[in-house]
Amino acid sequence: MTQKPYIIVLGNEKGGTGKSTVSMHVIVSLLRMGFSVGSIDVDARQGTLSRYLDNRKMTSAEMANPLPLPEHFPILPSQTSLREDAIKEDQHNLEQALTQLSSKRFIVIDTPGSDSFLSRAAHAVADTLITPLNDSFIDLDMLVRLKSETLDILRPSTYAEMVWEQKKQRAIRDQGTIEWIVLRNRLSSINARNKEQMEDVIQALAKRIGFRYIPGFGERVIFRELFLSGLTVLDLEDCKMAMTLSHVSAKQELRNLIHLIQLPDVERLVA
Repeated sequence: MTQKPYIIVLGNEKGGTGKSTVSMHVIVSLLRMGFSVGSIDVDARQGTLSRYLDNRKMTSAEMANPLPLPEHFPILPSQTSLREDAIKEDQHNLEQALTQLSSKRFIVIDTPGSDSFLSRAAHAVADTLITPLNDSFIDLDMLVRLKSETLDILRPSTYAEMVWEQKKQRAIRDQGTIEWIVLRNRLSSINARNKEQMEDVIQALAKRIGFRYIPGFGERVIFRELFLSGLTVLDLEDCKMAMTLSHVSAKQELRNLIHLIQLPDVERLVA
């Protein structure tokens, strides 16, 4: 029996949280472990992941040893005016891309920072959903409504409710499950009160609405600089770039991240 691809979706409904950066680093990590990887950008209008991969292709073309690349599909939302027809077209385009990548071990899907049928459809096929979250209460508002004076949890947000709906739909459709991981990104090295309060609220929220919380990347300029060349922290040695202490720390953060996501077949390679 042919093994189905394991699907990793990067999603939330807020831009600027590092979805495409995390997507790219997960993709390259898996490629460098020897896995076959496909990628889908359902945020093709913004196209950050697609441009990141285009930049990588250009850098790779100038190297003696080419960089590993996934098989990639960008998907634009339907421009059909009738809603029902647009939904059918979006669903068809996503299913077609998944079929094209059906021989891959992993598929990584990057989604937009807004609600759309295409984004919901991508969430619904996830085996693991990763929601990057900047370390601020502005971004936390995407997950939960808090009482301002006490930081008590009032209710889950619209996005959290949407994820739960997709989890239910997935269970009905194929008895599958979606593991939801919230990843705190751009962590400050300073142990500020805001950071401690965020930690407390997220830990409480994880138990209440059913996600697993893990730390992500620190606030490092290196992650923004690498975009233009299409590189990740795993490519620096191949490109003969001098490794600073920040680069080494970023590489260790990525290794920890891949370990904590707990993907099938991966644990033995990062343990």
